[in-house]
Order: sequence, then C-alpha cells, then structure tokens
Amino acid sequence: MSGSEQRHINPWIIAISVMLCTFLEVLDTTVVNVSLPHIAGSLSATVDEVTWVLTSYLVANAIILPITGWLSYHFGRKRLLMTSVIGFTLASFLCGVAPSLILLILFRVIQGACGGALQPLSQAVLLEAFPAEQRGKAMGFWGLGIVVAPVLGPVLGGWLTDSYSWRWVFYINLPIGIASLLMVQAFVFDPDYMRRKTEAGIDYWGIGMLAVWIATLQFAFDKGQELDWFGSRLISLLIAIAAVFLIGFLIRELRAEHPVVNLRVFKIRNYTTGVLVMTVLGFVLYGSIVIVPIWLQTLLGYPAVNAGFTMAPRGLGSMLGMPVIGALLSRMDPRKVLVTGLALGATSTFELARLNLNVGYWDLFWPQFIQGFGLACIFVPLTVIAMAQVPREGMGNATSLFNLMRNLGGSMGIAVLVMLNQRYQQKYISVIGSHVNAFDPSSQQRFRALQGMFLGAGSGPDLADRRAYGVLFGMVQQQAAMRAFIDLFMLLTVLFLLMVPLVLLMKRPRGSPDVKAAMH
Repeated sequence: MSGSEQRHINPWIIAISVMLCTFLEVLDTTVVNVSLPHIAGSLSATVDEVTWVLTSYLVANAIILPITGWLSYHFGRKRLLMTSVIGFTLASFLCGVAPSLILLILFRVIQGACGGALQPLSQAVLLEAFPAEQRGKAMGFWGLGIVVAPVLGPVLGGWLTDSYSWRWVFYINLPIGIASLLMVQAFVFDPDYMRRKTEAGIDYWGIGMLAVWIATLQFAFDKGQELDWFGSRLISLLIAIAAVFLIGFLIRELRAEHPVVNLRVFKIRNYTTGVLVMTVLGFVLYGSIVIVPIWLQTLLGYPAVNAGFTMAPRGLGSMLGMPVIGALLSRMDPRKVLVTGLALGATSTFELARLNLNVGYWDLFWPQFIQGFGLACIFVPLTVIAMAQVPREGMGNATSLFNLMRNLGGSMGIAVLVMLNQRYQQKYISVIGSHVNAFDPSSQQRFRALQGMFLGAGSGPDLADRRAYGVLFGMVQQQAAMRAFIDLFMLLTVLFLLMVPLVLLMKRPRGSPDVKAAMH
C-alpha cells in the first residue's frame, strides 16, 4: 500500500493499533514491582538479587529509545514496529516460563530492548496519521497509555500475583501483543519519505558511546541508594564513565555526517523547552508513583493491592482529562492549558503535603484526582507544542529523544526521592528525638502511661521499661517519616511551579504548517 492509499484508513484505527503497543510497554515498567518478593521466593533468590529483573529491563529499554528514529529510517517503521511487538510478546512468554533468575533477567533484557522502540514509534505514527487540527485529540488518546499505565501497573500486578501467580504478570501481555501485531500489520504503513533508499553509513561509534553512557547512568540511578551513592566506588566510577562517554557522544553526534541521534533538532526552541519540561515531569510523575505507595504501606499500613487501588484516582483523573483536553486544545492557546496543568499539579502535591497520619480515603482521593487531571493538561499540550515545528522526516528522531528524556527524568526522580526520603527521616528522627527526654514533662507523662500499661499487662519492671522506650521510639520514627514525606511533597510542589517560567519561553505554534489549522 502506498502512502496515499494509507490516508484512506481511519486514523483512529491506527491510534488503537499503536496505543496497544504503548500501553503494553509502559505497563511493564511498573507491573512487576509488587511481584518481586514472590519472584524471589519462587526462584530461590534474595530480594536484592531479584531487583535485577527491573534494572535489566530499564537499561535495555533506555539504550534502544534514542536510536529508534535511526532504526526506523534504515529498516522501515512498520517493519521495526512489528519486530518489536513480536520480540516483546515472545520475551513476555519466556519470562513467564523462566525456570531460573538468570534466564528471567536475560529474557527481561530482550523484553526491554524490544519495548524501547514502541513508545517513540507509536507517537511518531500518530503525529503523522492525524491532521493538524486533530493532533490534540490524538495525543490525548495516546497519553492515556503513558499516564494511566504506570498507575494501573501496581494494581494489576498485585491482583494477578495474589490471585494466580507472578508468572501471569508476563502472560497477560500475550493477548494484547497478538492483537497489537495483527492491527499493526493491517493498518500501519510507512510514509512515502521512508520508502526512499538511503546510502547513509552506520554510526558505530555513536551507537557504542550511547549504549555505554545510558547503561552506566541507568545502573547508577537504580542501585545508587542501595550502594550509598558516592560513598560507593562503583557508583562513583559509573557516574564518571557516564559523564565521559556522554561528552564524547555529544561531540561525535554533532560532527558526524550521518549521526545515529540527530541533536540538531534542539535548534527548535519549542522542542528544546518541551524536552526540558518533559524531563522534570518524568521526575515528578515516576517519583511520586514510588513514594506515595511507600507512604501508604509503611505509615498507614495499607496492603500492596489496597495501596494500588488508593492511587487509582490519579489514573481516573487522567482518563477523564486526556480526551477533554485533546478536544478543547484546537480552540485554546496550548500554553495556557499547560500552565493550568502545572498549577493543578502544584495544588495536588501541596494538598498531599498538608495531610497527617489520620487521613481517610477521600483525603487521598481528591489530591490524586486533581493531579491526574493536571497531568492531562500538561502532557497533551506539551507534546503538541514541542512537536509542532519538527519536520516529518525528523519526527521519529524527535519522539525518541522526547521519550528518552522522560524516562531518564523518571529514573532520576525515583532515585532522588527515595534517597531524600531516607535522609529526611534520619534528620527528623534526630530533631524530634532530641525533644523526647527525661526533662520533657509530656515525654515523662507518656512514658509513665506506657510503663503502667505494660505493667498492668503482666510485664516485669525491666521489660515494661524497655517496651515503653520501644513504643516511644516507634512514635518518633513514625512522626519523622511523616515529616519526611511532607518535605518530599513540598519539593514536588516547587518543581511544578519552577516549570511555569519555561512555558514563557515557548512560542505559540501558530506559524507552523503542522499546527496552523489547529490554532484557528
């Protein structure tokens, strides 16, 4: 089928085809998290060892992401998309039947490598399949997978693991993958410009340096907290290697005649600013997805599945917001919608920072629902603005970098927030604990009450004293942890607000031929 014949295919059918790919891949970034203890027990491994199931996937995924545009240009977008779906689905099956941890990690590497191309390819297909005036709707639909899947992952993973087995976390990909493959085969085709033959060489140096700096950086983010960051020689070495190869990669790509990653796209101001905002958004989105369940489980005593369901309002807000914002975007200045989304995001995290240990379900529902709707107000216009002036031939390269920076921002957000959570708790244990002493009347009163309670329960004087001290210290730890989470939510509030000035650097894309109609 030629490029002109492809125009007769309803673009919403194409959207459903590639949406399945996106949802499948993004879901797998979080669906396995709650299953790690079960996987460890089943495969006779420690929890630390089994975290390589996550790390291997993320590293392989991150390496493929930025070169997806180059791969699609050389091998064909449809061919690459179908190969990625087949590889991802087959690797999912192999993960489900893996008899050992080593094989499971190997199959996760294959799964991550195949999945790395799915996000940018599906986004590039959508941006070219829809006319300019409908791009907002297209990105709203596509954004459902990007924003809702990470929230749905822990819920679905917990339910499958508890009800069946951790292996079903991987088997669930099979019917979705097969359906996606059939639809891509039937409805997705390469545009005319990708059918032209090219004599461009292969940038082996660029590919090699890219793989090294992304792999070492991703590994450092994933294992930094566990190994005490720069207190570990390994982490320090990895960061140094990543920095050296990143610099070498940038120099190489700017000088190469046929670079594997075309960095000249950053000459477009809207795109550069959009990538920066998306990086910070990834930091906030993925970081909060990690710290909120930790808060619910460690302080409020929620089981893993209940914690996942408690986070569902964020996905609900995004599900409602994405199509609404997509439909309204053609009649509004996307920059105003973007600022509104950032304000809603800041409001939601500020409300979470005001909570305490006596919260109820509805106290958690509304801030997360608002944040989900706010993410819809951010994601859709941000994508439209950033990609508006990117030429069609460079769309695959631009979407690859766009998604890479969101993922790297997410990895950084998870690493930084988990590290700060521990440091803040240590700080507040010291601060609060300094006021719990023998000279503080309220502390003495509480100690005597606890001591009396344990004596009345039959404990001897020494045991009653130790148990009373233990309960007091537990209360200090609990309040310190709550104070740490408040500081983290305030940090996320500040990050949302810091993104607002960046929007002022963006031009309304009225002059772009790709979005001119959308702005009328």
